[in-house]
Amino acid sequence: MTHTVASCHRLLDVVGHVESDPRVQVVYTVAPDVFNHQVNQLLDRLGALVLPWQQAVRERFDLGLAAAHGGLHQVHAPLLLMAHGAGRSKRVRSGPDAGPAPTDRPVYGLDAQRLTHDGRVLPAALALCHDSEVEVLRRQCPEAVGAAVVVGDPCVDRLVASLARRPDYRRALGLGEQQELVVVASTWGPDGSFGRWPDLLPQVMTQLPADRYRVAALLHPAIWAAHGHRQVRAWLRGCLDAGLLLPEPTEDWRAPLVAADHVIGDHGSVTAYAAAVGRRTLVLPTPEPAPAPGTPQHLLALHAPRLDPHQPLLPQLARTGEVDRAAVTGALTARPGDAALLLRRTMYRLLQLTEPDRPPRTDPVPVPRSGHRDTDPSG
Repeated sequence: MTHTVASCHRLLDVVGHVESDPRVQVVYTVAPDVFNHQVNQLLDRLGALVLPWQQAVRERFDLGLAAAHGGLHQVHAPLLLMAHGAGRSKRVRSGPDAGPAPTDRPVYGLDAQRLTHDGRVLPAALALCHDSEVEVLRRQCPEAVGAAVVVGDPCVDRLVASLARRPDYRRALGLGEQQELVVVASTWGPDGSFGRWPDLLPQVMTQLPADRYRVAALLHPAIWAAHGHRQVRAWLRGCLDAGLLLPEPTEDWRAPLVAADHVIGDHGSVTAYAAAVGRRTLVLPTPEPAPAPGTPQHLLALHAPRLDPHQPLLPQLARTGEVDRAAVTGALTARPGDAALLLRRTMYRLLQLTEPDRPPRTDPVPVPRSGHRDTDPSG
């Protein structure tokens, strides 16, 4: 069940562990979500077999995979539910105009509102990244504890598997040997770097010497969906003309992250993953309240070097060192390197099939298409 481009990327990390089995036929459907723009195009590009949602909810399946919550109660299948980002760190908002969420609000994705329907626990297996999430679940939705399976984080494991391909990613992005890549990452919403500091990217492009630095922007797919591709490119036209690398939201964001030397990020998942693989990370001021305690986003909010967007960037960049990589990784995953094994075991259990003898693979992410420059002649 592909709700958004972001959740689709997480499903693609996982579905490969079963789709090569001749006993298994994988079909996709685009689930209801306000940000499901471009999911059909991504699935078409992948050559996936796609069922319309209205047909999918009438059929019965042996296993359902999802990394978001919309419409799950309509699906007839044992459900494996995953997070689509770096754990579960955000607080539930009570409404669209509720403002900052106080710290006594539930952690999103581990709450009864998302995990149950009409008194029924929706997932047959709830994939968690960390044992600490089990304790949050026990407080917020104790009836779902029996479905919890701590599997670690498949995204972390793929990033680690991709580190050896860093030179390939850098060549594909057109980086010179002496150039440093600065990645500016933004989650979606008014508190993301793109929403809160709209002048940040132009400042970065202006202040960093072009012969030494290249800049890439990793914008959450929901930003593109909420504003439209043409509008996002229009806002960034000056930056694109100056050489900004701007991957499409359907492309895998992890190759530029591995290729990066520096990451400027917010409270989103990309910043946490960057710190976990040793990128020198500057964090923009975190909105109130801080992310849920114990999460990697909370750890970065407390300990990562802060970027002051009102001060010159170059001296701040020069002073940046690595965040405590082991601590961030430890907050991201309690099962480093084992996500593929544990997720595959869970899927075959739900499918009621014997698991293949061969060990599952954790592949590096693909080498990106060259350039990532905007080529839209319509302006």
